[in-house]
Amino acid sequence: MTTEEQYPELPEPFLSRMERLLGEEYQAFFRSYSDERTQGLRLNPLKSGGETDIEKLTALFGLRKVHWAKEGYYYQEETRPGKHVFHDAGVFYIQEPSAMAAAELLDPKPGERILDLCAAPGGKTTHIGGRLGGRGLLVANEIHPARARILSQNVERMGIPNAVVVNEDGDTLSGRFPCFFDRILVDAPCSGEGMFRKEPASRSQWSPENSQMCALRQRELLDRAAVMLKPGGRLVYSTCTFSPGENEETVEFFLDHNPDFSVECTEIRPGLSPGRPQWTSGHRKDLEHTFRIWPHLTEGEGHYIAVLKKNGEAPDESLRNQKGPACVKDRHVKDLWMDFARETLTDQGLSLLGPAALNRLVLFGEQLYLLPEQAPDLSGLRVLRPGLHLGTMKKNRLEPSHSLALYLNRQQVLRWRSWEADGPHTAAYLRGEALDAGDRPADSGWVLMLAEGCSMGWAKQTGRTLKNHYPKGLRRF
Repeated sequence: MTTEEQYPELPEPFLSRMERLLGEEYQAFFRSYSDERTQGLRLNPLKSGGETDIEKLTALFGLRKVHWAKEGYYYQEETRPGKHVFHDAGVFYIQEPSAMAAAELLDPKPGERILDLCAAPGGKTTHIGGRLGGRGLLVANEIHPARARILSQNVERMGIPNAVVVNEDGDTLSGRFPCFFDRILVDAPCSGEGMFRKEPASRSQWSPENSQMCALRQRELLDRAAVMLKPGGRLVYSTCTFSPGENEETVEFFLDHNPDFSVECTEIRPGLSPGRPQWTSGHRKDLEHTFRIWPHLTEGEGHYIAVLKKNGEAPDESLRNQKGPACVKDRHVKDLWMDFARETLTDQGLSLLGPAALNRLVLFGEQLYLLPEQAPDLSGLRVLRPGLHLGTMKKNRLEPSHSLALYLNRQQVLRWRSWEADGPHTAAYLRGEALDAGDRPADSGWVLMLAEGCSMGWAKQTGRTLKNHYPKGLRRF
């Protein structure tokens, strides 16, 4: 029986091309389509640890390590971690294991300026955000408005304080931020061949013409990213396709037209295979230092990653004259924020969000945000999230946001309640029910609600009642 007869749902031109490319590996590659796909999650270093240590999560979800990602694990599908409160609390992000390799190879460092150019739904953005540890600047861009909203929601859930989410095109961003970023990730829209096993519906949308169109768009995205990267900076290009035209050939074209860039020699990690320069028109030998993940060679879907370096010396930051954003000048707004902060936060919380943060407050309508320390001028851009959402300004008070709750921990607040993740109090809170304050009836004010030490949201205590402020759109009924 031919491969075409075994897999009639796979496009014939795709099968023919893969047979030419893989040769002796062809049958092993297509037998992988009969294998069960693996499921992955990535721990959030901003949240995990303490009571939700790896031993507990392993017992809950049957975790096994993903070799190429520090925070990555396979899980057992029947455990359904996406339904667990730890998912809602941002302790981990459900992510296909191969997709974790791109941000891992980007290797962001705390304090750097990072751009994720094609960021939705947010898997790689949140991976980067966890590595930054709240320091530096992360700009996450998505050109499609609906997908940009999903991206913003995932940034919120993972408690990332220093992320700016924008809904722009590459031309606009490159015109605003030349030589601005230390590292850029271009996880480019592609023909999706690597997802044929995970998402069978994508097979019917595939065509050679669409793959060629993707390659043209990818070249444009790389050119825009090149403008925004500092000399000495790192650019990671990734796709989830097997197509050499969208992978090695796209990188080859970019390098031929951007001589200030080169392939960075990065250590090959277990599960990552070297690129194949014979699949390009010029047979560039340096493409052996790019990476592929093959479903017949490891536990993951198809992926391609190239790590590129912009040659030259990084600019002297002291000489830059980057205009900052327009921050809040209204003394009343600042006073209302500080009233809330002093009534709600400990000294540790105030050291992050107190007086030192007042010059980074910005209002979007009635919504108060804290900008990242390195935030640039955002005027004229379509911004969904300019930083950490602190809350909504009311007439004479501030009502804290869900984002703020997911960012904070119990060491940073004066009042908190923590229950077992699988216990009745947590379930009642997630349903939006009011709770009994227990033995502290006089302890009125905003209370951070936690599941085994992981923040879930706010409640407002009055007397013996904890009034539920878990967002209605997230409640479990």
